[in-house]
Amino acid sequence: MSRGPLLSGYEPHRRPRSPRRGRATSTQATLRDVADAAGVSVTTASVALNDVRAGVRVSEPTRRRVREVAKRLEYRPNSVARSLRTQSTQTIGFISDEVTTTPFAVSMLAAAQAEAARHDQLLFVLNVGVDATPAMQRRAVDALVEHRVSGIIYACMHHREIDAPDFLPQRTVFLNARDVTGRHRSIVPDDEQGGRLAATALVEAGHERIGYLDDSAGNVAAPLRRKGFQDVLRESGLGRSASWERSATPDVSGGRDTELFFDLPIDQRPTGLFCFNDRMAMGAYQRLRRLGLHVPDDLSIVGFDDQEFIAAELDPPLTTVRLPLAEMGARAVQQVLDADPATPDEQTVRVPCTLVRRASVGAPPAVLEQG
Repeated sequence: MSRGPLLSGYEPHRRPRSPRRGRATSTQATLRDVADAAGVSVTTASVALNDVRAGVRVSEPTRRRVREVAKRLEYRPNSVARSLRTQSTQTIGFISDEVTTTPFAVSMLAAAQAEAARHDQLLFVLNVGVDATPAMQRRAVDALVEHRVSGIIYACMHHREIDAPDFLPQRTVFLNARDVTGRHRSIVPDDEQGGRLAATALVEAGHERIGYLDDSAGNVAAPLRRKGFQDVLRESGLGRSASWERSATPDVSGGRDTELFFDLPIDQRPTGLFCFNDRMAMGAYQRLRRLGLHVPDDLSIVGFDDQEFIAAELDPPLTTVRLPLAEMGARAVQQVLDADPATPDEQTVRVPCTLVRRASVGAPPAVLEQG
């Protein structure tokens, strides 16, 4: 199972740097100035000066060194920094790869903002981009820590697994990503349950030969959706055929591989199809039309994601599994504000998906059932 590169490659310790020279005496030293001069991260400097653990262990020699540097630089915490001791900054940091620039997942951010406002909190939003270097990502985290946010939400566009570095504040919650170290809370969609919903929709419509167009790109969600799908078929006593399961790129072009199913004899073709995502389902629609076939008369299709501007706009509108992005965003804020430590069973919250029934699922074609 692949793991995303976000927040990987960090080095928790820096080599000491010389204090900045030539700084005008009228310019007040910042927490970053202290951290750079002491050769530690901003988070470590904050812990050393404020007696706040923030998930980081600081040795006594390091604590003394940081405080000596702060005294020498005449560092004075501002009112925002002082407020961290009581967790009263009323701000939450929100870092994302591309969530804030993508209509598909921006509902996570919108729901997080609404939930933060409900708790009289502000959201500081930083979009670092999917190709951000580790150094850029670290600067984003340091900037939020320096502004003394109550906690950090790290949101990903796609469901990912991440090795979280040990310098992150204790109150970091991963959104649409799972921290494989188990140190931080994670909120992810229940992709396995979503796969079950898709398969169940086709089984309940009477289909017995059900195909699956899978993701070949190694997405973390792929084996989870596939397991839920296959479990329902097994529990329903339905057979499976390797010719009914294909892997393709998780986009429209990959969905056009649906044509391969129709190379099979008429009595061996699937009558229902579950696509890994809505874009693949769109490609399947296109291929069927070019073959002179129709949804759902010749093939019933279920997608996944309920992607805006795709699922509801297809002809006929696509039955699909909706990702709980808005609920996940709201829960992330709730988790950040939850002062109680999570038990191991609570570290990863899997939020259920929902089935959106539209017009792409019908009864199996009679001609195929008579075979």
